[in-house]
This record gives sequence, structure tokens and C-alpha cells, in this order.
Amino acid sequence: MSLLFRPSLHHFLSVRLLGTATLRRLNGEQHAASHFPGGSTPLAALSFEDPSAFRVKSFRELIRALGVFKFCSFPMLVNNSGKLISLTRSLLGKRGFSLILRPTVYAQFVAGETEGEIAVAMEKMSSLGLRPMLAVPIEEDLGESIGEHRYNENLEAMLECVRLSCSNALTKDPMMQLKMTALISPELCVKLTSLLSEQQYDLDLLVRAMDGELISFPGLTETENAHFLCGLQRLNKVGEASVMKVRVLVDAEYTYMNPALSLVTMAMMKKFNQKEAWIWNTYQCYLKESRSLLLDGINHSVNQSFCLGVKLVRGAYMDKERKLANQESRPDPIHQSWEHTNDSYNGSLDIMLDLISQHPQRYRLIVATHNEESVRHAASRMAELGLDKKSGSVCFGQLLGMCDHVSLTLGQQGYPIYKSMPYGSVDDTVPYLVRRAQENRTVLQGIRKERDLLRLELRRRLRMPLGR
Repeated sequence: MSLLFRPSLHHFLSVRLLGTATLRRLNGEQHAASHFPGGSTPLAALSFEDPSAFRVKSFRELIRALGVFKFCSFPMLVNNSGKLISLTRSLLGKRGFSLILRPTVYAQFVAGETEGEIAVAMEKMSSLGLRPMLAVPIEEDLGESIGEHRYNENLEAMLECVRLSCSNALTKDPMMQLKMTALISPELCVKLTSLLSEQQYDLDLLVRAMDGELISFPGLTETENAHFLCGLQRLNKVGEASVMKVRVLVDAEYTYMNPALSLVTMAMMKKFNQKEAWIWNTYQCYLKESRSLLLDGINHSVNQSFCLGVKLVRGAYMDKERKLANQESRPDPIHQSWEHTNDSYNGSLDIMLDLISQHPQRYRLIVATHNEESVRHAASRMAELGLDKKSGSVCFGQLLGMCDHVSLTLGQQGYPIYKSMPYGSVDDTVPYLVRRAQENRTVLQGIRKERDLLRLELRRRLRMPLGR
């Protein structure tokens, strides 16, 4: 069987693709600042200090954002948001609960429930110079597995997401997100991860299974094998529906299942990414192994001759990952500090940008971060490398309802910028929102700057003469 990962080839591959000078810089050597035509730099153009970015928002949207962000600034409320929501719902009933949540938290972070509401939200994004990236709020963790019938229902939801993503004629190069545990049980992903530490699965076997061949995968029971085959065929249907239409960004999840998720994602890439990157993988830069995982992905795309799409994130499961590592008496998989994570993110960013500058048709990247420094760093390197921001090879991404001062500024400067937009009913999206709030609570508690800019814009409007 061919190996999925070949760490021994990292150095050879890196030198071949990136060049010695780039490697020296990525390994910590300082390089002289590049000069740009006219003496200007993208750093000067990308200022995120101007509240005028919020002039496109209505008065009601300003008030709502300030209220929601104020709520999110209290750690106790965010940490116990699940219990508070359950209590509120039990006291007010389903209808009363919905009446409170819909115009506040739901409206801030969710695109809508009906197709009409989603279409309006997507059109609004387009009118602001932003691009919608729809996300079905379905995922599972250990102990939450459901039967094949429900997984098939989830498949229909994913196929509907594909259809909705390309329904807006104003959206150029549509994207959507996919949680693989919505289609394959997390227990199986954990089992596969364990098996991958001892043996590797040939990607060709997975591709053949996607096409309907009855493959028997070593190490799996008959029941597990049958479920894996069904899961691969479900993912194949998503790939067939989306190719040449919508780019599918597969989310990373927990380290105890990520190797299995990457294995299946690479198999999808091998099948669907022969000429262009339609299936993308996610790399979590708060992990100590993130750089080697990214190089593994690049290595595999070269060996297997497919295009690589990369979603670069810092990561959202830090507390749980560290807690599990402590309980299992194994090394902490997370970088020891915020600064180390920033270095990891920006270093991986440099690797991808250098690759794209040399092979723009083979590699694509979404800089998925709320960190202003990394956004500026990406813009600066793009200018140094002569990457056209309108080409689409590099784009940016943030969550709906957050970091709008960065998103709107990027859009106004002509950069492709996507907003991750979950959709569905209040009942369907609340568990998703609770998880995202708790995973991103450090981000939510650190949005003081965005609140300050919102307040400045609100005061400006309140000082305006009546009738203007």
C-alpha cells in the first residue's frame, strides 16, 4: 500500500517546491523589507481602525451587535451558555424562546432558516463586497452517533447546501463548509485514526469504494466496514454534486479523529481535484504538528498529482485538547503560547503563498482568521510575491457577525473575503452556536476593538442632524 504520510521527504519536497531562500526565511532568518512601486505598502492601505467601515450597517444592526458582543464579553455567561439557553427555553417555552433569540444572537450569527431568508442574507453579503460561505450546522462527537437513516438525511442537507451555495448569481466562486462527522460516525473516525498509526490505507482503495466497489478495509469489523463504505459513498455524492460548481471546505475537528478525516479528504481530492481544487482540507495552526501536517498534504498532492486547497485556521478546540492530553498523560498537542501559535500560522501562510506564486493553478488558500496581524501579513506577502488579489488563488474568511471591521475593509480594498454563514432553524442552530461560542470564547471576549468602532459609528449617527 502507498503511504499517506512520508515525513522523511519533507526537506526534499520543501527545497524542491519552495526554494532555499524561502526555507531560510521560514526557519527564522531575517530578510530585508521589500519595496513596492511608488514606495507604498499594503500595510498602509489595510487599516482596521476606521469606524466608517460600519456605515453600511443599519442603526438596528449596530445596536444588536453591541448588545450581543457585550453579552459575549462575560466569560461566565459564555461558559454556561448551554445551561442558560436550556433554562430560558424551559421557562419561556419554544415560542417565547424563539422570540427572544431570533432578533438577537440568532440574527447576529445565522443567515436564516427559509430559503428566502438565506437568499436575502447572501444578497446582502454580495452587496457589501463580501462572499457567503454556507455551513450546515450538523456535526457529531463521541457518544452522539446516529443511524444510517439520519446520516442519509444529513447527506440531503449537504446536497441542499451545494444547491443554495450556487443559487446566488452575484456570488463569484462559491464555497461551503462540510463537517465530515455529519456523514461518518466519530467512533469510526477514531478507530481509523488508531489504525493509521500502524498501517496506511491506499487512497486508490478509498476512491474505488467511493465509486461503489465493495472494498474490505483491514482492521475494521464487518459492521464498521459497511458503515465506512456508506460514508464514503455519501461523501462521493457531495463531491459529484459540487465539482465545477462549489468549493467544499472540509473542517478539521479533534486530534483523536483528524488523521482519519484527512485520509478521506485526501481521497476526495485525488478523485475531484485533478484539474482544480474543489475539495479543501483544513490545517489547525495551534497544533505543534501543524507545519508537518501541511507539508505532508503538499507532499501527497505532488505524489498523487492533484490540486491542493488549504483552509488555514488557528484552531478552536484548545481547552478540550489540553484537558484530554492531561487526562491521558500525553504531551500537550497545542503550542505553549499565543505567540508560538502566531508564528506557526504565519509560517504556514508563507509556505502556501510561496507555493501559489510558483504554481497558481495547483494551490489555493483561504486565510481563515480574525487576527489582524496575520491578515496584514498575508496582504504584504501577496504584494511582495506579485499575487493578484483578484485572481482568487488567495482569499480571506471570517465568521458571520464577527470581525466585520476587518471583513468590510478587505472587501472595500478588493480582496476576496468570505463570511462563514450557518443556517437553519433556531433549534437546529442553537447547539452549533453554543459550541462555537465556547470554542471561540477567547476571541469573543477580545472583541473590544470591534465594540469600540461600533460605538464610534453609533455616536456619529446620533450626532447627525435629523433628516440626514
